[in-house]
Amino acid sequence: MHIAIIGNGISGVTAARFIRKLSDHKITIISAETEYFFSRTALMYIYMGHMRFKDTQPYEPWFWEKNRIDLVKDYVNNIDFNAKKLEFQSGSALSYDKLILATGSDSNKFGWPGQDLDGVHGLYSYQDLEAMERCSKGLKRAVIVGGGLIGIEMAEMFHSRNIPVTFLVRENSYWSNVLPKEESNIINKHIKENHIDLRLETELKEILPDANGKVRAVITNKGEEIACGFVGLTAGVHPNISFLKNTTLETHRGILVDNFLKTNIKDVYAIGDCAQIRTPKPGRRPVEAIWYTGRMMGETVAYNICGHPTEYDPGIWFNSAKFFDIEYQVYGYVPAEMPDEMETIYWAHPDGRKSIRLNFDKKEKHILGFNLMGVRYRHEVCEKWLREKTSIETVLQNLGMANFDPEFYEEYESEVIDIYNKKTNSNIALKRKRGLKGIFSFLKSNG
Repeated sequence: MHIAIIGNGISGVTAARFIRKLSDHKITIISAETEYFFSRTALMYIYMGHMRFKDTQPYEPWFWEKNRIDLVKDYVNNIDFNAKKLEFQSGSALSYDKLILATGSDSNKFGWPGQDLDGVHGLYSYQDLEAMERCSKGLKRAVIVGGGLIGIEMAEMFHSRNIPVTFLVRENSYWSNVLPKEESNIINKHIKENHIDLRLETELKEILPDANGKVRAVITNKGEEIACGFVGLTAGVHPNISFLKNTTLETHRGILVDNFLKTNIKDVYAIGDCAQIRTPKPGRRPVEAIWYTGRMMGETVAYNICGHPTEYDPGIWFNSAKFFDIEYQVYGYVPAEMPDEMETIYWAHPDGRKSIRLNFDKKEKHILGFNLMGVRYRHEVCEKWLREKTSIETVLQNLGMANFDPEFYEEYESEVIDIYNKKTNSNIALKRKRGLKGIFSFLKSNG
């Protein structure tokens, strides 16, 4: 059986690796982006000089031949689902028995005048990185549009080369549709501390060209003209499926799949950023453009294709990021706006760079989520508490076990407990402090 995979990102490559572990099927990965798989999350570190491109490639070039995974560097112009054939831009074609669509994401554009000018780019593909590098020589100012994770990464990249940045965020606070108000304000302050020109409640209206068709300025919704030589469009991403829109494949925002990652067409599957789950698990979104969910989908689809029916289960939500030098972690349910059925404990350090938030069910008193700024908690400990719906008081009494900061860092768990005690007129105390002692037995207990 021949399995073709369109896309060589984390989803497609994980699928290929697990299909090879489970079978002797013929595997072909098709991508026009790069010859070999690389870590997309490391793009910023290449630009900043922390890594070389080859350092972002998890596998040596010989890996693919050794594991009998064929690589094709070409664009797929058309898919004939009836004939099970891929038609390439080069004019060649490839037949398959089963097809995995792992086409990833593309940067959002909202019809702004000038959005296709030279010097306007997102930050998703290797080609985007090359464009940033090409435009950076002699660049006097960059304007970044969109207040999410990609935008702040791009701001840090330019900042590392002392290129001034203006950051346009249409909301009244950075990433306020995801972060609670207090955490969002921490990042607002930190962005400004790093000399980024943060413009809240400001939107892009138009991008202006120079005489050679290159970016020379932007116009905001407030009528201000800001001179710049580069515009970063980082107002989110969308599934990269435009070439599939006029086919028999069912799509909505992404390619619609069931819980086994099957599409409406026999022998065709979709995974990663381009896939849209028809009936997502409670608390999860139909499309999740997250590295770890892409990896999990890749493994799941391999089992299904190789005759081991496995339902996709992303588990408990988590994510992590870095806002310049403030690390961020979230586990479980931490909405931007607090629903009536939820209660929260929030502690913030006087330095304005660290915070701990614990959300719990107001009625049942079990833990619902952790939100951390500048403090690191162990994933496996938090996930165990969330999975087992551990009571908030038990979590607080053992909170030191979750702390993953280095040994001689300050501990703040007692201060979090003090806030809870004052809020609820309780008198609980910290039982277990930070350290490996007891953690492994804790994780092994009750699964």
